[in-house]
Amino acid sequence: MGCFSCFDSKEEEKLNPQRDDRKEVHLTAPSNISRLSSGADRLKTRSINGSKREFLGLKDAPDVQIAAHTFTFRELAAATSNFRPESFIGEGGFGRVYKGRLPSGQVVAVKQLDRNGLQGNREFLVEVLMLSLLHHPNLVNLIGYCADGDQRLLVYEFMPLGSLEDHLHDLPPDKEPVDWNTRMKIAAGAAKGLEYLHDKANPPVIYRDFKSSNILLEENFFPKLSDFGLAKLGPTGDKSHVSTRVMGTYGYCAPEYAMTGQLTVKSDVYSFGVVFLELITGRKAIDSTMPQGEQNLVAWARPLFNDRRKFAKLADPRLQGQFPMRGLYQALAVASMCIQEQAAARPLIGDVVTALSYLANQVDDKRNKDDRGGRICRNEDGAGGGSGRKWPDLDGGSEKEDSPRETARMLNRDLDRERAVAEAKMWGENWREKRRQNAQGSFDGTNG
Repeated sequence: MGCFSCFDSKEEEKLNPQRDDRKEVHLTAPSNISRLSSGADRLKTRSINGSKREFLGLKDAPDVQIAAHTFTFRELAAATSNFRPESFIGEGGFGRVYKGRLPSGQVVAVKQLDRNGLQGNREFLVEVLMLSLLHHPNLVNLIGYCADGDQRLLVYEFMPLGSLEDHLHDLPPDKEPVDWNTRMKIAAGAAKGLEYLHDKANPPVIYRDFKSSNILLEENFFPKLSDFGLAKLGPTGDKSHVSTRVMGTYGYCAPEYAMTGQLTVKSDVYSFGVVFLELITGRKAIDSTMPQGEQNLVAWARPLFNDRRKFAKLADPRLQGQFPMRGLYQALAVASMCIQEQAAARPLIGDVVTALSYLANQVDDKRNKDDRGGRICRNEDGAGGGSGRKWPDLDGGSEKEDSPRETARMLNRDLDRERAVAEAKMWGENWREKRRQNAQGSFDGTNG
């Protein structure tokens, strides 16, 4: 599944800086960095020098300098043995990825832009700027880049376990599936990466392409988000969303974004919910090989949330029942919240982190063998952001209480109240407007 655009797009102006033999260059962020990914404003990419910009928490810096290591094409060709097939490790919307080794001995992943592909110079520049300014344990590290002639390459730290997609789907018969505990840790780590983008970056960053193939895995299955070419700066001030052409991957896009092009951080939360369902079920977001009615993961899973007797059917059969039923209920509750059709009904990613941090830590805590645990709440060390909302206890109680849909309803009581008030206000305004129009019509008729 590749990236798509709802509109035809022309490649941005060529990024073709002058050749420079220096290994280290310093780029200054443009005065309005949101132009990097705005279809309305053409980014002049021959020179990316601009005025200083308060960006991503660097408000006190006198000038936002981006130090990025530059490589020549010759250097990266040597590092990858001339991009031989033996060095090839994967392919995505940007292009092909090769394993390489720098003269220092460091093993790297080299991503080469496909000039006939879906992403172009604009996405290349966004990735360089974003990963030069954004730093978090759950984001992949950008080592450098190459803009040599018409060649565009990105150099990352090498992630030895590949992508999450590699460990969930199309597994060979001799490959062991990832266990439940590890899946919860991957979900929690990926959520923390999103939380950093949404809550710590200033202005917030909307990832826009959260999917299992973009979650790379270090040793011990430690997750890191990669591929920031489609990232957008989020709304600031009193704005509720940013409007942009629809880009993303089919099956992961939030419905309101796909229909209107209005992008918010809740769009990422929906995509996270889809990936979390992949982790729980072992199914692909979109799988044309499945029977009719089961090809879209979200459409297949939603009806099953209503019946507690079917919850076990949602668990990946390759786990062979090796998972805690209580943990499954809680995971399904989080997933069901994230994939709500209405963006306002989805939790903030900080609340998701709070919930998943509990689940990830719970599996390592032998004390959970007793019945004391079970309430998803803020960790003692303060891990997890968001509103600090406590998530419901699913350890016991009735079948209704164990239902992810019931959990979602409980979690959304405050949102329900807000929505009811908003609907009442809207009804009142419409009623007053209708009365005004009727009165105006009567006046016109009288004076006609």
